[in-house]
Amino acid sequence: MKTTALSALPERLRRYVAPETQSLRLRDPLSLEYGGELENVRVAYRTWGDPANAAQRSVLVCHALTGSADVDRWWPGLIGEGGALDPRRDFIVCSNILGSCYGTTGPASPGPGGAPYRSAFPRIDVRDMVEVQRRLLDELGIERLALVTGPSLGGMQALEWAASYPERVAAVAPIGVGGRHSAWCIAGNEAQRAAIYADPDWRDGDYSDEARPARGLAAARMMAVVSYRSWQGFQQRFGREPCETHGYQVQSYLRHQGRKFVERFDANCYVRLTQAMNDFDVARGRGTYFDVLESIRQPALVVSVSSDGLYPPDEQRLLARHLPNAVHRTLDSADGHDGFLIKTGPLGRLLRTFRDAGSDPVPGAAPEALTAIA
Repeated sequence: MKTTALSALPERLRRYVAPETQSLRLRDPLSLEYGGELENVRVAYRTWGDPANAAQRSVLVCHALTGSADVDRWWPGLIGEGGALDPRRDFIVCSNILGSCYGTTGPASPGPGGAPYRSAFPRIDVRDMVEVQRRLLDELGIERLALVTGPSLGGMQALEWAASYPERVAAVAPIGVGGRHSAWCIAGNEAQRAAIYADPDWRDGDYSDEARPARGLAAARMMAVVSYRSWQGFQQRFGREPCETHGYQVQSYLRHQGRKFVERFDANCYVRLTQAMNDFDVARGRGTYFDVLESIRQPALVVSVSSDGLYPPDEQRLLARHLPNAVHRTLDSADGHDGFLIKTGPLGRLLRTFRDAGSDPVPGAAPEALTAIA
């Protein structure tokens, strides 16, 4: 069943979803990885290109932690004529992930009684997100994907697609991510959730729209932004420049990021999604980590950001070393983990080259040849 995705959203979030976004209600209850099920799950999605291209050249783009189905907004330049994702030849799909707050069912969505789920929304897993996407693609009549790609949490989904549905995925391009969440990333997410929990308005997740845990969520976002950037990038951009009033420009920047985020996201969604990221391990229940990676046979483009301190390039090199048909490329950027959102031109060229080569890896390529210069 297709409807507009905006009608079920809280008023304050509607402005952050493009009017082109559509919504589909899943026909059957969704059984969850950690037990239980969700009924009447809605998934918000957008498409680009001619559906006639879907049989041969469907591309699924998976978004990161706080993204949406609006790829053209958060990944500008990747969709376009002659680009890495070309609507003239591709049929491109992106859906808002399960547990988010931009049209797909999550903690901010109406539950069975009509009120938002809030804390009653169950714990979910990256595999649950992929299952929702699979059902969406089934409804759209898409049997096979030429490419699944995405950055960060989106890269986790791409790897899960390759492991869960190898017969439906021709190639994958995980960006700025590893095959399982590291202790470093788990610790960062725990600290961010602690900031949310410490806000008196958190109320164990049962807050109202009028009294949300804004201070805690803003602090969590500020911590996250620091982890998404780099020492070099902050030093180049801010140095020790003072504010006109008090303190330093970098402090003002972080406070601004926190305030903006509170208006466009939901604290319970942030908690559930970061928990899902912490639990991510593509090998869980499938065998040993490296054996499972070796079983993923699709051509893969694994992309690092050179200054990424959250998912360091060594993590992607290890991933690419154990994916049997993978190449590793490095996006040269001083912007840290967020380089994949900023250096979209060079990233698009990497993706386009990979696709134009038929998604065939280049055996024995020297490491120095695997860098895209911004």
